[in-house]
Amino acid sequence: MKKITLSLFSLCFLLSTQATFAQAKKQPAKKTATTTEKKVAKKKLSPEEEQKAWMEYATPSEVHKMMAQSNGEWTGTVTQWMTQNAEPMKSECNASVKMIMDGRYQTTEIKSNMMGMPFEGLGTLAYDNVKKVFINTWIDNMGTGLTVTQGVWNEKTQSITFKGKMVDPSVGSEIDIREVFTIKDEKTQMIEMFSTSPDGKGEFKTMEMILTKG
Repeated sequence: MKKITLSLFSLCFLLSTQATFAQAKKQPAKKTATTTEKKVAKKKLSPEEEQKAWMEYATPSEVHKMMAQSNGEWTGTVTQWMTQNAEPMKSECNASVKMIMDGRYQTTEIKSNMMGMPFEGLGTLAYDNVKKVFINTWIDNMGTGLTVTQGVWNEKTQSITFKGKMVDPSVGSEIDIREVFTIKDEKTQMIEMFSTSPDGKGEFKTMEMILTKG
């Protein structure tokens, strides 16, 4: 631990501050609203307004109806790159998509074979009515962690770009990841995954999944 040395100016400032504090203790403290209290005061709602806000937060929106259009069984191909500039590995996959909790969330269960081993993954997609963002969680049998990413809908590209972090066991820490989910048409979707390059500069494509419905 580095030693801390007080300059003469710092010492004088410290002593004067202590004297001021001691004098202030003799006087009755004036109550002032904290930053948190001010924020709460600004957002104070009537019981009826509070109930309405919670109802709007809990009610599936038009975005949730759009999400529900992906419900059903999908088949697809998966292309993976284990390292930058590596030869791609291809496999087939099946995906089952459904809305849960009365249309509030969507789950995607994917089964495949990767590197000669059975692969099973489960994703949960939420759309937060207040934040106006999509939140995606992912778990699979190739790890023991939980990956969380967030993104917004891009009407022009018909896609959502999710960003977040995931654990990379080879480096023993989290790395930045990016996922691009694109709706090609009513029966075709594409998912692309990117992660930080080994040198820490830029990113490289790690996975591409093309899904076809029906």
